[in-house]
Amino acid sequence: MTDGSLFPQQSAPAPAEALNAAQPAPARAELLAWMAGLLRAEYGERPLIPRRVPMHELISTILSQRTTHADEEAAYQELCLLGDWDEIIAAPVDAVAHAIRRSNYPESKAPRIQATLSAIKAERGGYDLDFLAELPVADALKWLTNLPGVGVKTASLVLLFNFARPVFPVDTHVHRVTTRVGAIPRMGEQAAHRALLALLPPDAPHLYELHVNLLRHGQKVCHWTAPKCPVCILRDKCDAHAIYGNRVPSFGK
Repeated sequence: MTDGSLFPQQSAPAPAEALNAAQPAPARAELLAWMAGLLRAEYGERPLIPRRVPMHELISTILSQRTTHADEEAAYQELCLLGDWDEIIAAPVDAVAHAIRRSNYPESKAPRIQATLSAIKAERGGYDLDFLAELPVADALKWLTNLPGVGVKTASLVLLFNFARPVFPVDTHVHRVTTRVGAIPRMGEQAAHRALLALLPPDAPHLYELHVNLLRHGQKVCHWTAPKCPVCILRDKCDAHAIYGNRVPSFGK
């Protein structure tokens, strides 16, 4: 006779009103603080030290879209072989696309990079972005997002990483993990920047560490498809796990 205990039934999904995403903002802010503590214990403290100069960060972030870090860096290094920023602007767009071919969608990124560089030169007379450190955060975000091909994620990343401004970049990993856990309801990445920042303290080192550790968790555990729920440190308070158990579907579903 089969022992039924070998085949435990999955508990009923949590009712919608009990999910984190349905809770008021203060409760979801506490949830994010809890997540930050567990992620720090798992992945360590991440001091806010600029990893690259601002123009490198800006152009590399454009290159990074839908691209691995290794391919992004390879594309940037080959792009720089074309010369300085003025020479990259003047280069044939096909030459720029070829230089960044390790990045996905080089044919669309090449003209965007040239247009972004041209806009910076026209506006500032050069490529020094240090003035962004002194602008009000909203004005700095607006200046960057007015550049061709620069969205709020890229702008937020440059401001946080290079100038320690209290903004919160939301990439695909940050968006996926925070949505699954229920810190925010399901929404697009653009809206998620505002929604998450409203729940977080205006503390740049904290925002940086949380961003980096959420990204790491998304890469290692909370994958787009077949997330590793049995080993997830966030599963005890995760909306997706409460609904689906260890069979959380792909994020797009």
